[in-house]
Amino acid sequence: MAKILKIITNPNPILRKISKDADEKTIKSQEFKNFCACLVVTMLKKDGVGLAAPQVGRNIRVFAIDTKDGPIVFINPKIVKRSWAKEWSEEGCISVPKIFGKVKRPKKIICDYINENSEKQRIEANGLLAMVIQHENDHLDGILFIDKAKEIQKIEE
Repeated sequence: MAKILKIITNPNPILRKISKDADEKTIKSQEFKNFCACLVVTMLKKDGVGLAAPQVGRNIRVFAIDTKDGPIVFINPKIVKRSWAKEWSEEGCISVPKIFGKVKRPKKIICDYINENSEKQRIEANGLLAMVIQHENDHLDGILFIDKAKEIQKIEE
C-alpha cells in the first residue's frame, strides 16, 4: 500500500543534486513501482500539483504531476522542445514553504518520458501544465524555483 513520504525542504543539499536516470531494471522493479505510487499519494495528500523524487529524498529522475485527467508519472523526462514565447506565472513549492515568486518560462513545451508501464510517451503541454512540468523537471537538475524567481514574497503566519 502506498504511504505518505516525508517532504525534504530547502536548504537540504539533496534538493541541489542532479538526479540520475532510472535504468530499465529499476523501472520494472516492484520497489520502484511502489515508490512511484507513494510519490503520487504524497503529492495528492500534500495538495501539490507536482512532486519530484528529490523532494522526498531520492535523487532519481522521476516526478508526478496532477492533471485534470488524473496523476501522471514522468520517468527520465526530457524536454525536447520549448517555445520562444514565454510567460510569467506565480510559483510556490512544498520544498520551499511559505515563499512565492514569479517565474518566466516557455509557454509551450514537448516532453518525452517513460510511464510506470515502461512505455515511451510524449506530451505537448502549454500554460499551467507546461509550467508544472518545467518546475518539476528543474528539481531533477537541482534547481529550485527561487533560483529563477522575481518578486519573491515570504508569507508570514
